[in-house]
Amino acid sequence: MSEANTLSVAAPGEPAPAPVSILEIFREFLLIGGTSFGGGVVAYLRSGLVAKRGWVNDTEFVELLSISQSLPGLNATNMAILVGQRLRGAAGAAAAICGVCLPGALIMYFAGLVYREHGSRPLATAMLKAVAAAAIGLVLATAAQLGQKSLADRYDLIFIVITVLAVNRLHQSVPRVLIAVGILATCWHHLRRKGREGVTA
Repeated sequence: MSEANTLSVAAPGEPAPAPVSILEIFREFLLIGGTSFGGGVVAYLRSGLVAKRGWVNDTEFVELLSISQSLPGLNATNMAILVGQRLRGAAGAAAAICGVCLPGALIMYFAGLVYREHGSRPLATAMLKAVAAAAIGLVLATAAQLGQKSLADRYDLIFIVITVLAVNRLHQSVPRVLIAVGILATCWHHLRRKGREGVTA
């Protein structure tokens, strides 16, 4: 991808935005990788990429997150590659993946050493449970924020329920459910749009 394609288009009368540097990409993902906790990484990604930097908007974030969840690998690393590539091509993707993985790799190495020696202590168990609860809260908060801006109408809630039931109750794989529900939702909205166009014609 050429650098020209990695920049957002400026509104009429506004100066073109400055290109995002490789160092900025690495530094932002380094911060995300070093401060995020477990499943709460999605909240940190949105905070850093959408709210703080404005590199993508909420709609784009949801689209990239959907792609990340549909492919093998961790959401954080998949998102890093997609956003980095979007901003500065292959070099941006490499900077993002290195930035987001480096803190976790170093921290988890030393955490593993400590856990091997002290993991069975009650205080360590309590701390891990507290971090897990905080991570779940971050995921729920981010889901609520994205849902307010991404759900087209109340019928989308039905697709959410179908997805949750298929994964949690029917124990279907996440990629299979995402593909099936995605096709179903696409067909539904296409038919509804056709119906509205037929009524207004």
